Amino acid sequence: MTRFHHRSHCYQPLRRKAIAGLFVLLFPVFLPFLFIPFSHASPSTFSEWNVPKPRHLPLLRSALQRENSNGDQSDLWAPLTDQGWRPCLGSVNAPSLPQKSEGYLQVFLDGGLNQQRMGICDAVAVAKILNATLVIPHLEVNPVWQDSSSFMDIFDVDHFINVLNDDISIVKELPDEFSWSTREYYATTIRATRIKRAPVHASANWYLENVLPVLQSYGIAAISPFSHRFSFDNLASEIQQLRCKVNFKALVFVPHIRALGDALVHRLRYPPGESEAFSTNYLRETTDQNDKQRPQKFVVLHLRFDKDMAAHSACDFGGGKAEKLALAKYRQTIWQGRVLNSQFTDEELRSQGRCPLTPEEIGLLLAALGFDNSTRLYLASHKVYGGEARISTLRELFPLMEDKKSLATSEERVRIKGKASLLAAVDYYVGMQSDIFVSASPGNMHNALVGHRTFENRKTIRPNMALLGQLFLNKSITWSEFRQAVVEGHQNRQGQLRLRKPKQSIYTYPAPDCMCQA
Repeated sequence: MTRFHHRSHCYQPLRRKAIAGLFVLLFPVFLPFLFIPFSHASPSTFSEWNVPKPRHLPLLRSALQRENSNGDQSDLWAPLTDQGWRPCLGSVNAPSLPQKSEGYLQVFLDGGLNQQRMGICDAVAVAKILNATLVIPHLEVNPVWQDSSSFMDIFDVDHFINVLNDDISIVKELPDEFSWSTREYYATTIRATRIKRAPVHASANWYLENVLPVLQSYGIAAISPFSHRFSFDNLASEIQQLRCKVNFKALVFVPHIRALGDALVHRLRYPPGESEAFSTNYLRETTDQNDKQRPQKFVVLHLRFDKDMAAHSACDFGGGKAEKLALAKYRQTIWQGRVLNSQFTDEELRSQGRCPLTPEEIGLLLAALGFDNSTRLYLASHKVYGGEARISTLRELFPLMEDKKSLATSEERVRIKGKASLLAAVDYYVGMQSDIFVSASPGNMHNALVGHRTFENRKTIRPNMALLGQLFLNKSITWSEFRQAVVEGHQNRQGQLRLRKPKQSIYTYPAPDCMCQA
């Protein structure tokens, strides 16, 4: 009996293991959805957000029922009238280029395409102040987009050098005697030739006092980081106008970017028939037809609604608890939770205009302004957080919405595929050719295009974020009330020239520094 009792204790663990093993084998049979690969999991199971429903359904229903204007949109599409200002870069009487340079100036630029673009303009201005030879700026790999495109991959370097030939000396690369001055060299330890602590918006005098001595001692100075490291105020007029000359004249995209941009603009202006498909010979095939076809107008919408923007805003976008947790985790990973907006409620942020407009909200704004469902809309965006599900409401409102993928063949897009800076360059180029440009939220692309289009007197709609935030919080507002408030709130936000104030960017507000009253 004792022996049997002892054996039963030995067998019980074995029996439990056998039952557990059988349970593991049968568990997938009864609950198969838990064992689907993550790449094929349903949104409700493993996705970080649930497909959002329209947040402004009554307004959306009314907007979808709006009548077509039948072409009576003359005021809406009318170009800006002459505002009495002209670019005046040609009148610059800048000092002649000295025969001897103080040394080589290197700058290392982080950020996305448009932040780097502004940094390039600043680098030219600083090189002018220091009488330095500028080395073509090094563009850092963006930690979010992981794009390693160089200056020469994006901009026409020969055009850049030729346009600025009388202003500063520029070299594509360092001579052999300074070939050691690389990013890797400065990453290992403190170097005497690296300027690491340039203050944000540093003055011209700061560079003369802190960088010029390094140039004179070593023949080279490398500034890293450099983005946003040069003041907008208290500068000589020729320095301000040189910055604009770089931005609006010297920085031209490489030929293949311009060619693709021209093709996209052409297809927006002269859309093919329903039975026609795009091909690599599309432009050549339709040249004769275009002589008889009237060019159509189009709007470029810059929809900055990527995960980075959504997380940093700390706003609620209707994706449920899973989305909130996912964005909070992302904030913690990228910024260690140090995001100013996260201390406010969603209602407080929206009432202050601090939340980016969702695709649904920007669609309602455009509809309220009078754009009907026959409007040709080009979507300038890299990645939209939530993908097509998030964009679907905007597409309902504007079924003729296009983007790079819908307008160009895969063969045409092969050189820009997966390269965020080149994709942004195409969008920038198309944005400059559009009849109207509108951005769903402030940011570097918005600021750059607002400034460039101001310089060329082109219509640009600037959403009144605070007004829209308050309107969208009002759940009882009717379509008629919403539309009236939107129209009235945007009468003076459609490209009217605004003069730059102290501390404001010359790249967003080029007047009066780079424009003269006619």
